[in-house]
Amino acid sequence: MIGNKILVIDDQPELRDLLSSFLNSLGYETKTAVNGQDGLFMLEQWPADLVTVDLNMPVLDGHGFIKQAVQRWPDLPIVIVSGIDAVDLAVDALRLGAHDFITKPIESFSLVKNTIDKALESAELVRQNRNYQHNLEIMVEKRTMELEEIKRQLLFSLGKASEYRDNETGRHVIRVGEMCGLIGQEMGMEESAARSLKEAAPLHDIGKIGISDTILLKPGKLTSEEWTLMQGHCQIGCDILRHYSSLQQSNEDLYKQVIKKAQSGEEMALLEMAMAITLCHHEKWEGNGYPIQLSGEDIPLVGRIVAVIDVYDALGSERPYKKAFPEEKCQAIIREGIGNHFDPKVVEAFFDKIEQIKDIRKNWMD
Repeated sequence: MIGNKILVIDDQPELRDLLSSFLNSLGYETKTAVNGQDGLFMLEQWPADLVTVDLNMPVLDGHGFIKQAVQRWPDLPIVIVSGIDAVDLAVDALRLGAHDFITKPIESFSLVKNTIDKALESAELVRQNRNYQHNLEIMVEKRTMELEEIKRQLLFSLGKASEYRDNETGRHVIRVGEMCGLIGQEMGMEESAARSLKEAAPLHDIGKIGISDTILLKPGKLTSEEWTLMQGHCQIGCDILRHYSSLQQSNEDLYKQVIKKAQSGEEMALLEMAMAITLCHHEKWEGNGYPIQLSGEDIPLVGRIVAVIDVYDALGSERPYKKAFPEEKCQAIIREGIGNHFDPKVVEAFFDKIEQIKDIRKNWMD
């Protein structure tokens, strides 16, 4: 602790100079103040590592000094140096935040040295512990961010893998994510929620992993039985994601909980939002969609947004069962769906951002 700075506050010049000289002899750098007010001013100019302070002083006494000092410098160790008849006052000062006290007249300077050393060591341990806790929190936060990023990458890859089943490059899921994030912001979603939508939307068709290739890649029209099986990809996707989330209810209860959480307006975790999207992105505004036949605003907003974007991008993409439609026809079909297939407000936001949406399609062409 040698080399530390110590401020000596005492209105008695003899004792002030004596204590300062002794501490200098031990290798400490010292300065002195004649009262508590002077001591506070000195600390502003000269940050000390420890303060010794008398209790009975004019202008601002020791108790007043301690009250203000512990508020401004909570880690500053304060040692009381006061008369033996002031022990009760010293105890009160300890309750205010002082670390220890020395009685005067000083008869043993070895006691002074031990008290000062102990107070400095204690303060250093507190600082080290705080630094350790701070560094630990930083490490935990960094590791948490790394794990979140790994999870995002894995989920994105999972969504992209499902798209490879019926799309040559899998860029459909990238475009859907980018476009949905843009529309989410346009519709007033919080920045964090819009970012989660951007990351969750690519998982909308993850349930296609559970659909047979004979149905998924069939070039012609599906039979009614095949179409029923195809519609099952919504529940399959929700069930797949359930195993990565904290939601472990039975299927029927799970679907109700996912929809209720998405309808509540509460902030949703990434996986919860992805589950709502996979389950609801084929629901229709009029209520004749699938798999649950929700209607209007009972359909979670994230599902309504993905419904518009998924159809729009699918129309402009070549698939085993169709050629890509031109841009004008894609937009016309979206307009035709207002109020029956699509939420009118989502479509309005879509066309407000149509130029940026077209840029996304251009930048992420198959």
